[in-house]
Amino acid sequence: MEREIIGFAGLGNMGGEMAKHLAGAGYPLVVFDIDAERRNAFAAQWGAKAVETPGDLAEATVVLTMVPTGAVVRATLHEGGERSLLSRLAPGSLVIDTTSSPPQSTRELGAVLAPRGIHLIDAPVSGGRKGAQEADLVFMMGGDDQAALDRAAAVLSHLGRRIFRLGSLGAGHTMKSLNNYVSAAAYIGACEALTIGAAHGLEPAVMNDVFNVSTARSFATETSIRRIIAKDESRNFALDLFTKDIKIAADLGDERGIHAPLTHLAHDRMAEARDAIGGHDDHTHAFAFWAKQRREGSAEG
Repeated sequence: MEREIIGFAGLGNMGGEMAKHLAGAGYPLVVFDIDAERRNAFAAQWGAKAVETPGDLAEATVVLTMVPTGAVVRATLHEGGERSLLSRLAPGSLVIDTTSSPPQSTRELGAVLAPRGIHLIDAPVSGGRKGAQEADLVFMMGGDDQAALDRAAAVLSHLGRRIFRLGSLGAGHTMKSLNNYVSAAAYIGACEALTIGAAHGLEPAVMNDVFNVSTARSFATETSIRRIIAKDESRNFALDLFTKDIKIAADLGDERGIHAPLTHLAHDRMAEARDAIGGHDDHTHAFAFWAKQRREGSAEG
């Protein structure tokens, strides 16, 4: 069966790994990244075609975005005026947005694409860089057209084995933000527990061993906290992106008048670290900031 041509926007920490698997599966790839050196290097290594503007991705029948925010997704489609991707995509094209975006903005974008005969699927991911490298991502899909969902799932199946169909357009992004909020709450709790335990003479590594065979076990203790203890400072999931997703979750609760104070507390805690140390580095860097807060507070007392 002839493969669809895939346009891939965003070859960074996650996107580059995802695009490699699609190339390996035999899809013809047209790739764009704002970093010209990165996109050209990818094209040379994987036999893809690198293009200079997002609009040039329009020769693809499926466009997949893995960019930092929903605003960048919209810019990818609108940039270039008459030569924009939005203007040049053919009817019947499919856009798969794997970025974490606010659900309402996704629905608004879908309303712009639909009259042009272009289908939009939101399919944010979980699994981090490791999941991208191993083609073991979890996808959370939302969409209004069953055939488009099937078509998207066929592409995404090369990038992960667990693909959840959650409902109408925007449902995937709703789920992703709530997933990351729960993950953040566990991460913040584990970091604070380590700080308290260390102040009482407990060894952080041993504490985390206990967490991971007890009821405190979570992705945070199995992955993030282990990386902190090992002093692994590589970037897996940036602090600013994590914080953005928690804000989306808090806003979703507010939109329905739901009293969910922990969503705001988690966001404010992460935002405090982001604003103090910057958001580009991995979210695990927040732990050192929080621990320093504790020491300075004790010294002042």
